[in-house]
Amino acid sequence: MAELPKASDATLVIFGATGDLTRRLLVPALVNLCGDGLLGTINVVGIGTREGDDEMLRGMLDEFAPKDGCWDDLRGRIVYRRGDFTQDDIYETVKAEIGDANAAFYLATPAQFFGPVVEKLADHGLTEQADGRFRRVLIEKPFGHDLASARALNAQILAKVDESQIFRIDHFLGKETVQNILVARFTNSFLAAVWDRAHIDHVQITAAETVDVGTRGSFYDATGAARDMVPNHLMQLLAMTAMEPPTDFGAEAIRTEKAKVLSAIRTPTAEEARTDGVRGRYVAGRIGDRDVPAYLSVQDVKPDSRTETYVALKLMVDTWRWAGVPFYLRTGKALAARDTEIMVQFRPTPYADFRNKPARDLPPNRLVFQIQPNESISLSMEVKQPGPAIETTGVNLEFDYADRFKLAGRTGYETLLYDMFMGDPTLFQRADQIEAGWAAIQPFLDAWAADGTPEEYQPGSTGPDGADALIARDGRAWHPIG
Repeated sequence: MAELPKASDATLVIFGATGDLTRRLLVPALVNLCGDGLLGTINVVGIGTREGDDEMLRGMLDEFAPKDGCWDDLRGRIVYRRGDFTQDDIYETVKAEIGDANAAFYLATPAQFFGPVVEKLADHGLTEQADGRFRRVLIEKPFGHDLASARALNAQILAKVDESQIFRIDHFLGKETVQNILVARFTNSFLAAVWDRAHIDHVQITAAETVDVGTRGSFYDATGAARDMVPNHLMQLLAMTAMEPPTDFGAEAIRTEKAKVLSAIRTPTAEEARTDGVRGRYVAGRIGDRDVPAYLSVQDVKPDSRTETYVALKLMVDTWRWAGVPFYLRTGKALAARDTEIMVQFRPTPYADFRNKPARDLPPNRLVFQIQPNESISLSMEVKQPGPAIETTGVNLEFDYADRFKLAGRTGYETLLYDMFMGDPTLFQRADQIEAGWAAIQPFLDAWAADGTPEEYQPGSTGPDGADALIARDGRAWHPIG
């Protein structure tokens, strides 16, 4: 493995430092990077509205931080400052804390604070880059709630800071298997040769969860499955799968090709939006030994809510490579298994008559990139069964990351944080990607705003019947979840 350079010394300022994101993901990732020898001296300034002091925040982080010398060192360089994100005082406090150091500002806040916080940072001179220092802003999703709001948020932020300083995070892009899509596609000639409409029948992208909405009723009821997952996570997976080879593997070349393919997604007509999109919502039931209350009974969910907890879409990508190849996307909560994957189904062989078993009866080859819970890549193929008769059977050729590499204890944010400190935006979304993702689903959002309530489905199932009908209409079936 090539030796990576160590990131420069810097201060990480986390707005919303007392939340789960900081405890479960960000600080453990920093400790892991330290253990890998990839960080310089990192100071952390946590900002929140909760009463408390340095030791309060350190104590909150103790539970999830890996217990080693790196945590002992980082713990002593974490401070907590209480303040209102909308007021000037806290920004002057931050300015005093970071001085002239390199600094990154992580917005682990509700989305309504993204624009105002960036404006305040800029107005107080905190985003000015001079004398070789960097100032960067990391923004979590959701980036807007529709196309118009995403455009407005981009305009608000870019009026204050340069695009090169903005790192819009999609944590799926920190997963090894997601990054490996590009490596698999562009370094293996046998895949590059068949990665087109002549050889691929269709693509399925799935992000299934067994968890229900839980205590997040207020957030989820204002968001829903489509807004929460599709324009960011699923669109990024689609882009990695469908993008053209970049002119080089620099950040801007890769991000440009991703933006191109997202902008090539066909805009459905109003009628197509009604027929090529399905929404669902779980009712009361059980998953394993766990009772799941109906979505409408969750605290802070409106009794007359029309918010979906499941969505399935059929999208077409109008490029030379993908013309006529449908992309089926689905995501939902309270489903049968936790499973995030990309399944590429190849076209059947044109002719193979094995003792009265013609090609049409042979299962198609499938390539599956599984992203979670287990990062792996598998390829299904037909082989001969042992014996005198020529009988075929399906087998999987499988590569499991955990069998080859040490992945335990990683949060998925290690690569993203390291790349941000190094100034590499490859795995972060550019403004045009964000807007293209929203543009692709806006017709569906408009159709659903006018049309009734989501279809009901049972917890522990694979989703509503309408999703099966959506893909069955094309003579296809969903790849099994899990």
